[in-house]
Amino acid sequence: MIGVAALVMVLAVMSGFEQSLRQRILTLTPQVEVLGFGGSIIGYPEMEKRIDGLSAVGGSDPFVVGQAMMSSAHGLSGVLVRGIDPKNAAILTQLLQYIQQGSITSLAAGPTTPIETATPKAKPASDAGASVSPPVSDGAVAIGVTLATKLKVHVGDLLNVVAPISMGPNAELTTKTGHFIVGAIFASGVAFLDKNLAFMGLPNAQLFFGREGKVDGIEVRLKNLDQTDAVTAQIRTMLGPDYQVTNWEQFNQAAAAGFQMLKEVYAIVLLLLIAVAAFNLVATLIMVVMEKRKDIAVLMAMGATPGDIRRIFVLKGLIVGAIGTAAGLAIGGLGCFIVAHYHFIHIQREIYGMSSLPVNVQPLSFVLVAIASLLLCLLATFYPSRQAANALPVEVFRS
Repeated sequence: MIGVAALVMVLAVMSGFEQSLRQRILTLTPQVEVLGFGGSIIGYPEMEKRIDGLSAVGGSDPFVVGQAMMSSAHGLSGVLVRGIDPKNAAILTQLLQYIQQGSITSLAAGPTTPIETATPKAKPASDAGASVSPPVSDGAVAIGVTLATKLKVHVGDLLNVVAPISMGPNAELTTKTGHFIVGAIFASGVAFLDKNLAFMGLPNAQLFFGREGKVDGIEVRLKNLDQTDAVTAQIRTMLGPDYQVTNWEQFNQAAAAGFQMLKEVYAIVLLLLIAVAAFNLVATLIMVVMEKRKDIAVLMAMGATPGDIRRIFVLKGLIVGAIGTAAGLAIGGLGCFIVAHYHFIHIQREIYGMSSLPVNVQPLSFVLVAIASLLLCLLATFYPSRQAANALPVEVFRS
């Protein structure tokens, strides 16, 4: 009972951790991503319509990605800037739940002044003393709560963004400087994302990174993550060999494998606990066989076969094991309900991104634990039942 209850509760908590982390990672990273082997994608609206036409696709969003240095009056940090369409329903449903301050729709605001471009060419001496007033705003950005804390900024504060840009026929490396307003602050619970990721409106990102009319790729949202492989194969067939289609399972192989290993290790350890209980059942049945030697001898003298005696003790062991398993499942289910609804077990939010244990009860886990428990109990009955069936009535009566 205790082993079964512990196993189902641990599996529910581990599944909750896995589901919570996967949900937070997939909110800010693509579920399926389409990239062009030749670089940026031109004519992406038509491609987006074709992808949205697939029955298993819940929406798509073209994006631009670039690396930049973001600074304020109090610090600076390197970031990965992702240009998204803040009016896209697929983006809004995913990001809104993680916005702590500001509004994600603020990213739709366009620049108020042209973006400055700083090239490596030397300025004329006559312009050395000229004063240039900085632009008011080139749009808005959404940054993570960790990055906002590092830069000591809040919603409405101004940030300087500098990005390396390859321009000209000789692919000369230049820098482009922009001044962006903090429009929103999000908290995904994943420290790496909250520290290194920033969002920008797609038109502003295209203008800032020099990709007008082009995108780096298309992000695809799925209605059901279980159809990831099928949708990935459909998009590859539809778009042909000129495009690279990858999915979240390939992006997060290490994390998925780590969680799967943890679940397997915990399951094995707790199954050993159930096995110990099953061996206690062996000892109990052996004691019953010793106590009931006279009864067994009488039954056999009245015509009971060794097979009948063996079945009696197998059924006895299974009944005891079934009662313990059922009680364990009931206690485990009740424990999962209490942990999920009353949140009396607290964990560090800074580390795990949540303040209480997540619980994801899967009926299949209960079924598999029950089957494993009953199989161990069945194995535990073989030796005692065999010993009972091998008893000779004559020797019992003689003693």
